[in-house]
Amino acid sequence: MKRTVATLVIAFSFAGVAARAADSTTINGWISDSMCGVKHAGSGAACVKKCVTGGMAPVFVDESKKEVWKIDNPDAVKDYLGSKVTISAKADADSKSVHIDTIAEAK
Repeated sequence: MKRTVATLVIAFSFAGVAARAADSTTINGWISDSMCGVKHAGSGAACVKKCVTGGMAPVFVDESKKEVWKIDNPDAVKDYLGSKVTISAKADADSKSVHIDTIAEAK
């Protein structure tokens, strides 16, 4: 009985992880700031860092659509300000925001 319960718990755990992964989308773009958004995309990190340090929120700029998305977890991008990145994220189209699961410098 204990073995059956343990097997079910493990199976449901893996199902939850798979469901979460299915909700994630991989997108290329830039980390910019909320004041300049698309204007800073690809222009370098110095100005973006200055704006974020000055109180602007970091944002994600979708490379293909040139859309600006709020970032739900801004600490995830603190090392990538101004950089071109590839993110795996859950997007909320209604609030135009993303929750970044993984981030890496784009190649």
